Amino acid sequence: MESGVNTNKNDAVVIPKKSFAERFKIGVKQWIEVFPFIFLGLVGAGVFVIYPLMKGIIMSFQDYNIMPGAESPFVGLENYKKAFSDPAFRYAVRNTFLNTVVTVPINWFLGLFFAVLINLQFIKYKITFRTLYYLPIITSWIVVAFLFRYLFADGENGLVNFVLLNLGFIDSPIGWLQNQWTAMVVIWLFHIWKTVGWTVVIYLAALQGIPKSLYEAAAIDGANGVKSFMYVTIPMLGPITAFVIINLIMGAFNIFPQVYFITNGGPMGQTEVLQSMIYKQAFNNFNFGYSSALGVMMGLTIFLITYTQQKKLGRQKFM
Repeated sequence: MESGVNTNKNDAVVIPKKSFAERFKIGVKQWIEVFPFIFLGLVGAGVFVIYPLMKGIIMSFQDYNIMPGAESPFVGLENYKKAFSDPAFRYAVRNTFLNTVVTVPINWFLGLFFAVLINLQFIKYKITFRTLYYLPIITSWIVVAFLFRYLFADGENGLVNFVLLNLGFIDSPIGWLQNQWTAMVVIWLFHIWKTVGWTVVIYLAALQGIPKSLYEAAAIDGANGVKSFMYVTIPMLGPITAFVIINLIMGAFNIFPQVYFITNGGPMGQTEVLQSMIYKQAFNNFNFGYSSALGVMMGLTIFLITYTQQKKLGRQKFM
């Protein structure tokens, strides 16, 4: 029976080469099939990503007025100059970077540690643990914020103060949210508790994808558990680690509910971060131009950091 496929004397299958007209016809047919999906994606990206992005950049050079019909004159770089002479901006930048420096390494370490612990062979109910660790991710920010406000409330009614007083570690209640650095610690704990579950789930999925044959080969070569972890697990998790760290950095820069619901930037604006400052300048003070300039600078900073990290980590050879 004629099959349309040529064979040579060694019975090797040879696929007949299509002419240009046939390939063009197939290509047009494929484009017609996928074009509606591409078009919807482009429209969505244009309306919800590109337009707001371009509008924000333009607003950053204006004294923008939201009133209908009101003029929004261009002021050049005035909004950017104002930021660098604003003490509140310096506090916000410092606190944002501090949050990144403190929470990203702790979040990464705890995520990897708990994932490896749960992935051990004698640990049962892995799905249950995975669900428990992921619960903080899907819990409402407001609910968790009120929980932390209760835990670290001033006076003897706060649970943490109550426990520390009864254990004899402190003589008088600590005003956790009334002091700059204790308030920052509460914000960092809130951020880590809320996001470490995501790191655990990502690493658990990655650990279960490592072939067991690699561990068996390592065991035959005399490697113990520590050496297997160092020379098999860590290299195999390299690409996932790059992905996790970049996402943790972006998440740390986008810190907002942790500050807004816990301290609202207080005391005296000393726990303000860039996101909360951008929000307040726009919707409390109606300085949309200044707020847009802050947003543009923050976006550029995140882009440069993540691009540098991705480029640096992408050059590494994990295997």
